[in-house]
Amino acid sequence: MSHGGPTLPDDPVWPGELARWGAALPRPKAILTVSAHWEEAPLALGATTTVPLMYDFYGFPERYYHVRYPSPGAPELADQVRKLLRGPGKPVHDLPDRGLDHGAYVPLTQMYPEADIPVLQMSMPSLEPGELMEIGRRLAPLRDEGVLIVGSGHFTHNLRALNPANRVASFMAEFDAWGKQALESGDWDAVLDFKNKAPAALYAHPREEHFIPLAVTLGAAYDELPSHKAVIEGFWLGMSKRSVQYG
Repeated sequence: MSHGGPTLPDDPVWPGELARWGAALPRPKAILTVSAHWEEAPLALGATTTVPLMYDFYGFPERYYHVRYPSPGAPELADQVRKLLRGPGKPVHDLPDRGLDHGAYVPLTQMYPEADIPVLQMSMPSLEPGELMEIGRRLAPLRDEGVLIVGSGHFTHNLRALNPANRVASFMAEFDAWGKQALESGDWDAVLDFKNKAPAALYAHPREEHFIPLAVTLGAAYDELPSHKAVIEGFWLGMSKRSVQYG
């Protein structure tokens, strides 16, 4: 899922797309989200009680720092995640005071505005695609229990290419078109090795943290990868907001 920024709710189109997506999905028992904005090793879990959000951005009007999303904590889900991911040399830490960052809460305010579904955020312990995909595969059993697993980033992400008029740089459009084709054709090796396989990868993603949450999603959906469906397409401030669903 592309998550936009704190101003996403002001867009005339994107909030409605997210709302329709949330309405079309079976209602989740809980949501487990991996955000581009939380890199921490060893792997860590955020708050399992309702704590204040993390306003991990600066320079915005004051009203964006007063947004609330008091979703219930998910202690039972946290227990399940620990059991699935802990092992020799694979600790899972707890950070009970860490609230949801904007990569987690911004899209959820539009998909599930009542904030009545338990949400748990998990860190990315690595930017290595194979490792993240394996984490996703180990989390896959949660799907059968009604947990929505979300990899939250941005399909293209270069802040130097932001454009208030939504003029799209050629390298952003080129990468988005390549990614669409790679996902639709099932070329998962190319997707995971996007830094070497994708055109203009260095320009569309100067750093990979906003694309790589997709690896967790691909791992969690490994047995259903042919069910790929693009649910949101297009550009926002010059960045691709492509978002896909499996299952």
